[in-house]
Amino acid sequence: MNKYILTSAHVAAYTQFLRREERSSSTVEKYIRDASRFVLWLEGREVTKDTVIEWKDHLLAQGKTPATVNGKLSALNGLFRFLGWEGCKARFIKIQRKVFRETSRELTKEEYGKLLRATSDLCLNWLGLLMETICSTGIRVSEVQYVTVEAARAGRADIALKGKVRTILLSGKLCRKLLKYAGKQKIASGEIFLAKSGTGLSRHQIWKAMKRLCACAHVDHSKVFPHNLRHLFAVTFYKVTHDIVKLADVLGHSSVNTTRIYLLTTCSEHLRQLERLGLVV
Repeated sequence: MNKYILTSAHVAAYTQFLRREERSSSTVEKYIRDASRFVLWLEGREVTKDTVIEWKDHLLAQGKTPATVNGKLSALNGLFRFLGWEGCKARFIKIQRKVFRETSRELTKEEYGKLLRATSDLCLNWLGLLMETICSTGIRVSEVQYVTVEAARAGRADIALKGKVRTILLSGKLCRKLLKYAGKQKIASGEIFLAKSGTGLSRHQIWKAMKRLCACAHVDHSKVFPHNLRHLFAVTFYKVTHDIVKLADVLGHSSVNTTRIYLLTTCSEHLRQLERLGLVV
């Protein structure tokens, strides 16, 4: 019987495989981070289905949510599939689909406005414009690189990700603000949002910059992260259009079922809906 010992060389080979498969940089980063942490946790022990289940239980004991644990299992199961270690794969934790979104995670339009004002107070105008760009288009933070001077001039950005290309329209007001900013920064072509080094901003740099706004804006830390801007766009777009199919296309979702997750009402809103039923006399 083969003895499976997971090494950093296996993880490195898996990294190259994911890149050849044209997975997004954020997906590759997450999968490799999770796999590397599993290697450290193993401390040289053999990989078996039992050790993977033990690791799953360890994560739950640490207070990780079932969704978080399943995300890490997805990374490992993909690695085992790549290595041909099918017998090591563990089952996901079954999670009942939620009918509402936790209020503690919901970024409101009012809070979004507070964050934008905080960017001005803290002289982080570039961040305010970046947040407006994500929130008014629904792009992923990894897609900010496609917001270029050329795109702002054309009023549209062609985004290539996960083997698909979709076109995002940019409003006239946003284009004018982007071009004005690019002019001040002396950016004649290419990406508009750049780090001081001249390279594109990373997901972590954007995340960290947004977290700096929380205290000044008096917005809960748990609500402030790039993906919540995409979520706010989805909710606002649907309230205006009531067209979930078009929203799925704009967000770049292959399935409307994915888009439905973005449209969950908050817990408080769900309670108000229950009250309106009038079934408690």
